[in-house]
Amino acid sequence: MIDLNDPVVRGYLIQLLGEEGITMIENMPEGEVTDEEIAEATGVLLNIVRRNLFIMNENKLAVCRRERDSSSGWLTYLWQLDMDDIDTQLTKEKKKLVKNLQARLDFEEDNVFYVCPEGCIRILFNNAADCHFLCPVCGEDLTFQENTEMVDTLKERLTALQES
Repeated sequence: MIDLNDPVVRGYLIQLLGEEGITMIENMPEGEVTDEEIAEATGVLLNIVRRNLFIMNENKLAVCRRERDSSSGWLTYLWQLDMDDIDTQLTKEKKKLVKNLQARLDFEEDNVFYVCPEGCIRILFNNAADCHFLCPVCGEDLTFQENTEMVDTLKERLTALQES
């Protein structure tokens, strides 16, 4: 069983499923259960339970088995949590985050920015030149923005992620 109090695991699950998803996981009955049984046991609305189960199934955190009733022909879906793959999912999320941060860092390092002193806009040098260095929203003079603090912050974050 995974530790739902681990801030990384909890943060990932909240991002994926929301707070109701955490409630659903914490109170979900053991073994194979139907979505209706999960909704009744957890107090989460049935449509939210179904949405969360499908999301978890797509992310390999829950498994589903179908049974057909021989007399009525109705299908019953039986669900079971399978959190064994959560470390793999967290690793994928980390790689995606590192890739996005690296792209943002490259963008910040490769460009020059101008900002409106009124806070209307932040634009690239070429766009500022096209606007004659006047804010297209309010008409104020655009000023050069030093982005070394942003670059340093992105580098620190990347280093921390790559070392963890």
